Amino acid sequence: MVSNTLIKVVKRVAWVLLTLIVMFLLIRGYQSEQGPALHRWHTWSADEMTADQIDHASFADYLAREDAIFREMKIEVSDKLSDEEKTSLNRFYAQSQVYPANFQTNWNRSFILKPTGTVKGAVVLLHGLTDSPYSVRYLAQAYQQQGFVAVVPRLPGHGTAPGSLTKVDWKSWLAVTRLAVREATRLAGAQVPLHLVGYSNGGALAMKYALDSQQDNTLRKPQQLVLLSPMIGVTAYARFAGLAGWPAIFPVFAKAAWLNIVPEYNPFKYNSFPVRAARQSWLLTQALQDQIVQLSRRGELSHLPPVLTFQSVLDSTVSTRAVVNALYQYLPDNSSQLVIFDINQAANLRALFRPALYSAVNTLLPAAPRHYATTVITNASATTYDTVARTVAADQTQEVVEPLHQAWPQDMYSLSHIAVPFPLTDSLYGREPIEKNRYGISLGTISLRGETSSLTVGLDTLMRNTSNPFFDYMMAQINVRIACSQQADVQPCLKE
Repeated sequence: MVSNTLIKVVKRVAWVLLTLIVMFLLIRGYQSEQGPALHRWHTWSADEMTADQIDHASFADYLAREDAIFREMKIEVSDKLSDEEKTSLNRFYAQSQVYPANFQTNWNRSFILKPTGTVKGAVVLLHGLTDSPYSVRYLAQAYQQQGFVAVVPRLPGHGTAPGSLTKVDWKSWLAVTRLAVREATRLAGAQVPLHLVGYSNGGALAMKYALDSQQDNTLRKPQQLVLLSPMIGVTAYARFAGLAGWPAIFPVFAKAAWLNIVPEYNPFKYNSFPVRAARQSWLLTQALQDQIVQLSRRGELSHLPPVLTFQSVLDSTVSTRAVVNALYQYLPDNSSQLVIFDINQAANLRALFRPALYSAVNTLLPAAPRHYATTVITNASATTYDTVARTVAADQTQEVVEPLHQAWPQDMYSLSHIAVPFPLTDSLYGREPIEKNRYGISLGTISLRGETSSLTVGLDTLMRNTSNPFFDYMMAQINVRIACSQQADVQPCLKE
């Protein structure tokens, strides 16, 4: 029999745990209520298809539901704003400078690009978390110009209002990935090459689909993968993000369902971030990492397509180290390549860096030889802003240095997670926009000066780099992959 002493100890521990949980919920709930108020765009959510519905739908069905969602959002959100919410930088106000529907193209919507000539291939491009199809528009256009049909779906919960992310899960995002592949195949045929391109969370989805296609013969296998800032791993906090939202079960603590409540001034990306989105991103990365390990142990990764990845060594959204240790470590010797954007090592900036950043790339990569190629974009020397590409081919130790004839902007110390897919000339996010968009808004050129503790948006957000000075180099590497798709044997072409 269990002694009375043990029973008392168990009861005491249970009471302590219960007390701690109640205290946590109360503290978290209290803290959340100190922040900004929720608005209609936080409490309204789109009526998205479920994963099962998506798997039984056509792309036309998905677009029809998307049309209905945007009509409902206008009625339930934009048409019901209070006078205080009708500001020039509220994306939900129809007369604002950032109202998405007033742009020449509403890039929050799914879209398809078709080539003018012979169809040479098909590509599915997947955007990131809280993001929209806008983030992969340049890559879609590049593929179109080279003869590919480009299918760019809006992932469920995105492009509408941030409250929509409180109702969806990662399995519906993956279902849309499968749907987009089916549509790309229908439009281009099954005989031409298929590429998958994924940015951030979309990179995780692209990789997950490729792994699933190794185990499910009903899924069409991609020939190549291109990943930008892929979400292979996220911070440890995301694992427990769901706990932070528990107080939201009580209406009085509704704001606990949000990690950030920020003004929505960005037309094609949410600024506010719900707890559920963080939790779903962690669940996706865990499913992905577990599958990589399992397939590797069973020797079932040998037929994976080549993977080309572009990743900033500094990334506060995803784990750069996970890209190396949880993905590239397991890839077969199949002409995959990892391109890393180093920090700006120029001498007059070094004094401002944390010491560990000087050698961040060296500590990130395992010693050569590696079974995948690596390219590091960095300064030609510690005294110049001029840059070079330092490449070590797969299974080699010799480094090849190529001048890029491209200098770091002197006031830019690194790329960022959100900068990689945008050129400096982008009209919304670029620091050197060729032309202003219709309303003259350029988020990439914002430069504010004033006193601290005054803004509703953190200074770290406004300082974050939003465009990529090495975008042309990146596109040149992707174009090589596209060109090699026309070869019967892709890998020898990629090694040339």
